[in-house]
Order: sequence, then structure tokens, then C-alpha cells
Amino acid sequence: MLKAILGSDSTTESSQEERATNAAASSSRHSGGSSCRSISSSAVLSNSSSSYDYGTPPGVCMACEADKYQQQSHHQHHTEGERKSRRSRMSHSSSSMRGTSSRGCLANSSKSVSPGSYSCNALNVDFSTYTATHQWSKMLECAEFVGAKRSKHTVVAYKDAMYVFGGDNGKTMLNDLIRFGIKDKSWGRACATGTPPAPRYHHSAVVFGNSMFIFGGYTGDIHSNSNLTNKNDLFEYEFQRAMWVEWKFSGRIPVARSAHGAAVYDNKMWIYAGYDGNARLNDMWTLNLTGENHQWEEIEQKGDRPPTCCNFPVAVARDCMYVFSGQSGMQITNSLFEFNFKARTWRRIGNENVLRGVTSQPPSRRYGHTMVHHDRFLYVFGGSADSTLPNDLHYYDLDTQVWSIIQPEPNSDIPSGRVFHASAVISDAMYIFGGTVDNSVRRGDTYRFQFSSYPKCTLRDDYGKFFNEKQFCDIQFVLGPEEIKIMAHIAFVAARSKYLRTKILAARDARQQQMEKVFGSGIEVRTCSSGPNQEPVLEVRLPNANPEAFEIILNYIYTDRIDLKESYNKNIIILITDIYQLAGLFLMPRLAHGCIQYLDFKINKNNVLEALYNADRKKIQIVKDHCMQFLVKEENFTDVVMSNEFSDLEKPLLVEIIRKKLSPNKLVATDSNADKNVGTTLESDMAVFLESTGKDFCDINLVLDGQVIAAHKSVLSARTQYFQGMFRSFMPPDNTVNISIGDILPSVEAFQSLLRYIYYGETKLPPQDALYLFQAPHFYGLSNNRLHSFCKYSLEHNITYENVLQTLEASDYTKIFDIKEHALKLIVKDFARVARLPKIDCLSRELLLEIIRAVADSHGEFLTRISINTDI
Repeated sequence: MLKAILGSDSTTESSQEERATNAAASSSRHSGGSSCRSISSSAVLSNSSSSYDYGTPPGVCMACEADKYQQQSHHQHHTEGERKSRRSRMSHSSSSMRGTSSRGCLANSSKSVSPGSYSCNALNVDFSTYTATHQWSKMLECAEFVGAKRSKHTVVAYKDAMYVFGGDNGKTMLNDLIRFGIKDKSWGRACATGTPPAPRYHHSAVVFGNSMFIFGGYTGDIHSNSNLTNKNDLFEYEFQRAMWVEWKFSGRIPVARSAHGAAVYDNKMWIYAGYDGNARLNDMWTLNLTGENHQWEEIEQKGDRPPTCCNFPVAVARDCMYVFSGQSGMQITNSLFEFNFKARTWRRIGNENVLRGVTSQPPSRRYGHTMVHHDRFLYVFGGSADSTLPNDLHYYDLDTQVWSIIQPEPNSDIPSGRVFHASAVISDAMYIFGGTVDNSVRRGDTYRFQFSSYPKCTLRDDYGKFFNEKQFCDIQFVLGPEEIKIMAHIAFVAARSKYLRTKILAARDARQQQMEKVFGSGIEVRTCSSGPNQEPVLEVRLPNANPEAFEIILNYIYTDRIDLKESYNKNIIILITDIYQLAGLFLMPRLAHGCIQYLDFKINKNNVLEALYNADRKKIQIVKDHCMQFLVKEENFTDVVMSNEFSDLEKPLLVEIIRKKLSPNKLVATDSNADKNVGTTLESDMAVFLESTGKDFCDINLVLDGQVIAAHKSVLSARTQYFQGMFRSFMPPDNTVNISIGDILPSVEAFQSLLRYIYYGETKLPPQDALYLFQAPHFYGLSNNRLHSFCKYSLEHNITYENVLQTLEASDYTKIFDIKEHALKLIVKDFARVARLPKIDCLSRELLLEIIRAVADSHGEFLTRISINTDI
């Protein structure tokens, strides 16, 4: 049924490079080439990064394949007229429907049939059971006779249920164990034998194997304020036997504590920090949960340890434990810390290597919040943030190291802000239970958040890999007095920097004039450093640029990140100052802003004088002001002034420092936090480049349905194996490539949607475009199935009466019959409005007949139901 759109036998048996070679070879035969040349497919795509296995044949004879391609083209020529009439009708109103396109989503599902995990060879959209992603839903509230409303409790997930233990109801501490079943969506008391832990709150709970382990917490009578004490006992609840067992220990044990963190890794339970009744802690202990030797071991922690803290959450992912914020007294921050279990080393995760925007700020500092791990994300919800109770859901991408805020579905039932609640992940959803809301009111409500787990956006990874591999470079920068040469790609550089774009155009014009002097007028020179017809690359000289700084800027151009390798650490402040200076010259304000953020993070007592001297020498006032602000602070000034380096400063700087210290009100305000969204991102720059600024740099023509779409070889090569294999083999004659997706000739609008995805990762797709692009990730060899997943997302969200006719037409053409059937049902259901749409006048006679039959069948079923009812 889906063979035409999702791959015929011949399509699935050939790889991207073979198809690219066929297309390129066809162009060669048209231009007169006739030699038969065999190329190893492994050589064609030796540097590919796709996750697919295409089963490439060991060799391809391009001339022979060209013959087959020409025959296919001949057949296509005869059918082109048949397709064009339909194509023109289908594209007539496609672009007008873009207002109904889907929102982008960022996360990943663990279901067996989750977005991105299903086969390219099948499409099954189940509209009846679909649950909207990023949707908050309120579950059944726990009745008082089952379990009290509470806070400071724990929640764990075991199989298809979550278990709640302990906490307090505002009057007494609790030690009951209640259970919420995910399938039947009901609450009940969990069966238990044996002696349970004493009533408590601020304890910890983890699951290992078929057991839950409860450690520590605060016990006593809060009503009479008596017998209040912290505990360091450990209880195991065996789920299968419904039995409590207390563990006993000899030897050293952790100090009694509450409001600590606990995790399971490598068959061990790990306890971290908390409060012992007198002070906050930051020690760590581990206990082997298997075998016979059950002894507590204190861990020697290395690295940049978090401050002493309590009332914080922990989450385990990728051999690490993560800690975010918590109560740390005057040291409370919104920093995220990572503990590597294998190296037993902490590190503070800074954002100095990623330029932050408005939507990528970390959550504000807080305590009593929750954090869970799912797929490649950490999700933070709730807590008390400087006397407020926010209910935003933040997530941290472990791959991109960026914080973002989730925008839930419009019809979501969002929980109110709360503190000391608890959460757990079951399958592809997060469940939140209880907590304290305004005025210290305990809650017993339950909420479910539906994750969406789409394959990650590989835009930055693809571009960064392409830059590092130095394939198809068409520009060479000559830097500094030593004339260091660095290769790059015109398209990316021109897209990101207006200054460098002007320099490129000037260099190109100068070379053109030089060529005309040598060879006469009418000569046109293109830049192309790879392929059989190699031509000299364009050369741009920057005699005052620091080569190290410029290479980092190039990496930023491709990836939007400041990538500072360890080898740069010795002179990091000087280097970042050089980068800032070049960013100003290149008119890249977001990069310059990132440099200031980085300096804020890196400047310390040991390097502030060096940074100040360098900024003063290079007349970079904003960096100088940052150094002055740091230096004159009370906690820094004495140590810096007493250092040997201070006495080596030149007299004018010494005088300026003293005057700044004596007149702190005259400090110049800096703008490092004035505008978090300063400048433009990689995505926005590439979007503008595709639509407008890149027109002068196009070097390939993509022909679809007689329409020529100009594009850029380097961008296409960076993102697709198909074009990379084609351009590595040899360049098509006249720089022209005919476009198709397997056996399907997509609409121009659909292919433009594909180009937007290739250039800047755009995932908003009208459903009619999505139907054409299901096969594109496989056919063109994209890095993963992200586009495929958003095609499915678009179909599940955005088929409405306004675009259902376009969807019907596209599904009929692509032979995706389950979507066609769904479209017909929507037409019948809302026929009065659909019949009045202008698009219906453009439908073919066959489709109009199918609509009439569907309406007739619907009325027939209605009459049959009436006739069967004997009471009427």
C-alpha cells in the first residue's frame, strides 16, 4: 500500500550515493561523456555519518547506471504531462495553508512505537488513540480514605504503577504506602507485611530490582513538637512479597540526615548531602545492594563540588548524577552540577560554550523542586524560587547543554506551582503527586505530563562535522603576518557575517577582473575545490586576525558555539579578548555577547589583572569595565592588590583602579545581562541566507517540475549523504540536478519545506507537504529520522477542514491510503464547510466521485441504524 511513497524494491536496495551517482552520471551522458568507470561505493561515502544501513553494492558502473537513469527519465517525460495538471492543482493552494503548520517539539518517547523509531517502510497513524505531546493531564485525585493529602513525601515508579510513601499532612507525619495504577488510573493502599519505617518526611526512596529502599528522613511528632530527630536507617520494601525488611549494619554508617539526595547506579545506592539537624552536608556514601557484603563506604569526591545543600533533587543519566540548585544558604545558586560515578569527580556545568538566548536560560534558583531524566533531557518542575511557586516546566538537553522552557499543549491542565511534591517517570510520561501550594495547603492531586521524544536536531553537529572534515572548501583565509591558511565554505561564512560577506564579494570581483585581463571579457570563474573539475579557491586576506581566535570564530559560524579546547587554557583570557575584538569587526554581536558572558564566568583573582591590562592595551572598554567591577569588590580587592602582579601594572592603570575603588558609584554599567537575545542564531542566519542573502552565492540548480531552485552545494553536502556522494564523485554538468524523492515527484512547496529543514532545521510542515517528505530522510540520507517524525506529528495534529482537500489530494497521489481514508472521514464529518472551500473546484473528477461515494456511504449507514432500531 505504501510502496510508492516509502520506497519501491529498487529504491530500498540502492543507497544514497548510488542514486546520486546515477543522477550525476545521467547528466554526464547528456553532455557527451561515454566512458564506463567503476567507483567503490565505500569510497563515495567514506565519511558519512548516517545511522542507516543501505546495503550498498560493492561497485557502481556509472555509465551503465546512466542508461537506466535515462530510460527512467524517458518514461518520466511521457508521464510528466499527466502529472503536471495534477501537480498544478495540488500546489495551487498549498502555500496558503502554512498557517496551520505544527509547532516544533523537542523530546523523546520510550514507547515501543515512538516517534523516530518506526520503520521507513510503513506508515500507521492511529488517530483514535493519539495522546498529544507536551500535554498536561489531571489524573484521579487520591481520596482521603485511601491516603492523606501530603508533602515532603517520596514517589517511585515500579512497572505500571507509582508508589507514594510517607510525608506529612500538615498535622502528623505519615508512613503509609499507597499505589496509583497507570493502566486502570486508580488509587489504592499497597499491601504490606512486616514492620514499616517510622512515620517520616524528607526521606529518600529509590528502586533497585524488585525492591524500594527508604533511607533516613525526619521523624517525630510535629503536632506536639516532640521526639523530632533525623534518621540514618534503611528499609527495603519487596514489591513481589509486599513485605518490609529493615537492614542492619556494622561499621561506619552515614550520619543521620534528611532532605538529602539518593540514587542507584552500578548495583549500588548512593546518598548525597542533606541536613543533619545542625548544618547542611555535602558528603557522599554508597552501599552495595547485591551480594553478601553490605557495608557503607564514604566516597572521596574530586573536582568542583557543589556547596553544602539540602532539599534538592538528583537524577541519573549517562553514568552521571545531576544535582540542580537546592537550599545552600547564602551560596544558593541555579547551577547544575554533574558527578561522574566512574571518575568520582564533580564538575559545574557552565553555559560558557553555548550562547544563551531568551528561551535557554536555566531555571531560577529554588528548593523543594523535582528533577527527572527521560531520553536525553532533565526535566525540572516546581519548587520555591525566591518566595514564588513557579509552575513552568524546564528541561536541559544533555547533548546541546542548553536549558529551555516547554510550551505545553493549549488544552493542557497545568498543575499549580508547588513545593515539596514528588515525581516519577513511567514509560513516556512524568507523574507528579501532592506537594504544598499557597498558604501551606497540602495537595493530593496527580498530574501526568506526556513527553515527546523526537530524534535530536543534528543541524549543528552536521555543520560542525562538515567544517572539521574540510570537504568541498571553496574559500581560503590568509591570516596574520605569518599568513596562516585556513579553509572554509563561502556559504556558511557569508550567511553568518555581513563583514566577511562583503569581503568575499570584493575578492570574487577582484579575481573576476583579473581573469578578464588575462583571458578576455566574458570569462566567468566559479569557486570549487573538490571534484574532477577543480578550480582555484577564493582567497581572502585578514592580516590583523589572530589565527587561533579566527578558527574558533569559524567553529562558531558553523555550530553557534564557542569551542575552547583545553590547549587554550593557558592564555584563555587573552584569546577570548581577541575573539571579542574580531566579533565586533565581523559584525557578529551575539558572538561578542557570548565572549562577555564567558569572561564573566572565567575572570578570577588570578587572571583579572592580565585581562585588565590586555583590554586596556587593545582599548576594549567593555572588557575593561568588567575587570574593574570584579576587581573593586570587597571580597576581591585586598587579595588582588597584595599580589605581585599588581605592583607590575603601569602607573595610569594603578591610578584608575584606586579612583574606581574610591568612587564605586562611577562604575560604568555593562550590558552583559541587558539583552539575552542579542544578535542572531545559526538557524535565523541560515533562514535569511536561504531566502535572500544567499542568492549571490548559489552554485547548484535543483530542477523540479520545470522550476529551477538555486541552492548551495556545501549546505546540501553537509546535511545529506545523497548530495555529498554526488559532489564527491563528480560535479553535474551545468551544475544542474533533477529532483525526485524515490518514485515520487514532490510538489515544489514540499521540496521547499525540505530545503528549510536542510538549511536551518525547520520542522513546521503542512500535512500535504508531510505526505511527500516521509521518504526524504531515507532517500537523501539525513543523519536521523527527525524529519520523518515531524511528518507524522504534522499529520496527527494539523489535518483540519481547511486543509483536508489538499491532504486528500496529496495522499491520493502518494498512495498513502490510511491518510486518504482519514481525510475522507473528515470531509464527510464537516461536509457543509468543506464543500464551500474554493479548493474543491480544483479537485479531479475521480476524487470528487470518491467524496460523493463517501458521503453516500455515510448516509446509508445512518439510515441503516435508523431502520434497525425497532422503537422508531
